Amino acid sequence: MSQGRGQRPTAIKRLFRLRRVAESVMSLARSNFFSSAVSVISTATNTVTATIPGGSGPWGLAVTPDGSTVYVSNDKGSTVSVISTETNTVTATIPVGPSAFGLAATPDGSTVYVANGGSDTVSAIATATNTVTATITVPAEPLAFGVFIIRPSFAGTPGFSNCHGQSVAVLAQRYGGFSAAAAALGFPSVKALQNDVVEFCER
Repeated sequence: MSQGRGQRPTAIKRLFRLRRVAESVMSLARSNFFSSAVSVISTATNTVTATIPGGSGPWGLAVTPDGSTVYVSNDKGSTVSVISTETNTVTATIPVGPSAFGLAATPDGSTVYVANGGSDTVSAIATATNTVTATITVPAEPLAFGVFIIRPSFAGTPGFSNCHGQSVAVLAQRYGGFSAAAAALGFPSVKALQNDVVEFCER
């Protein structure tokens, strides 16, 4: 049985997400561990267009869903560098736990989670203020690679008039209510999930 668009395999969803980010930012950032810098690469020419000095030992990065900001975890510096994709400059440096390896942004872009391998913790960063709002204790030496928070896919078909209604109805049925669906999928509010459904249906 073929899979509908609302049930695409994880690998395909990841590729679709990465393509959307590349199209919105028009560049990809690559962290350079030993030079403590981030290289900006034009996807049109595959050449380095800028080099951004950052924290010590940049290891992983995450792009906010709107493509405006890149968060870079600095392993040796125990910090996260915040980079504006409009100006290619560091706009903030956030102290986190030691050996900050991987990180990812939530689907609504409100929070960035950082895995701190040296302190067995995860730091939650509010993107509105670029401050750590919570430090979560986890099992030994947490690591994170690639995109580990995936924007959920929904039951409706993008571009169709019933996409929003069908998506909301299936979520409510599956989780026993729309509020329960928002909580189960990691959204901070019902409105945040509603906005994500709207964005999905407008693709």
